Parts: sequence; structure tokens; C-alpha cells
Amino acid sequence: MSAKRLVPLVLVGAGVLASACSAPPLPQVTFFAVNTTAVTGPSEYCDFQVNNCAADPAAGATLAVPPNKPLQISVPTEIGNAVWQVTFKYKQNGQEQEGRTSVFAAGERLAYTLELPGSAQLETAEVQRYAGVLTLDPNTGEPQFVVGATWVLSVAGQSG
Repeated sequence: MSAKRLVPLVLVGAGVLASACSAPPLPQVTFFAVNTTAVTGPSEYCDFQVNNCAADPAAGATLAVPPNKPLQISVPTEIGNAVWQVTFKYKQNGQEQEGRTSVFAAGERLAYTLELPGSAQLETAEVQRYAGVLTLDPNTGEPQFVVGATWVLSVAGQSG
């Protein structure tokens, strides 16, 4: 084979190696309400050992979620195969409230539907993926889970 024919093959091979070594894209979470979808990457993201972390203040999604309407949340397997939960803020009767789902076990689910009581208005929802490490609570000495990544939804027209 001539040198002229080898150059394109070498360049193609180098491109394949470069793409194989690049970091995979970060997982995205999909939020859905009233026939509208919003997708976002993580606002904060750490590996499972919390050795490598990055923040993206521009990440986050906005979606209109009227009172009495559910918010559906879909996560990719990378999140679903970890321990995760949803935290949220809402207003009911003029009072701001906070809530959280139960903690979902690794592999338990890839979706969750958030339904608020009565005429409550959702303000924010946050998917939290736990890291694979524990820390000690400085006040109690009890072990606590570390949130390793977050995906944030702000509800359109609401102040959080």
C-alpha cells in the first residue's frame, strides 16, 4: 500500500480514537406537563465517588405547570440505576411549602409523576442523584448520603 493511501486511514483511525476517548455527554432529565416538554442537563454533577465535579449555572429548564396538573419526570438509566429522589417547592393557600419524594432505590424506576395537593402551585422541582459515598453529619455524627448531581426545573411565571 502506498503512503498516499495510508494517510487517510491513519487520519480516520485517529478520529475514531479521539471520539472514543472523549467524555460521554452528561445525562439529561425530561420534565413534562400539559403537553409540553422541557429537557435539561445537570446544574451540578459529580462522579459517584465525588472526585470530579462540575457546575453549570446556566443549566435548568422552565416549564408552565398549572395548579392541579401533574408534573411527569423521566430520567435516563444512569440516574435510574442510582439512588435518587425529587425535591420540590410549592405554594398552597399563600404559604410556601417544601416536599420530597421517598428515595428511589437503584434500578427501581425511570419515571415519577409529581401530584400536589388541592390547588397547590408548583414553583420548582429538582431531581437529585445520590453519590456512592456517605459523610457524617457534623451535628449528629450520623451517616448521611451525599447528593452527587442535580437537575432543576423552574415553573414558568413563578418565583422560587
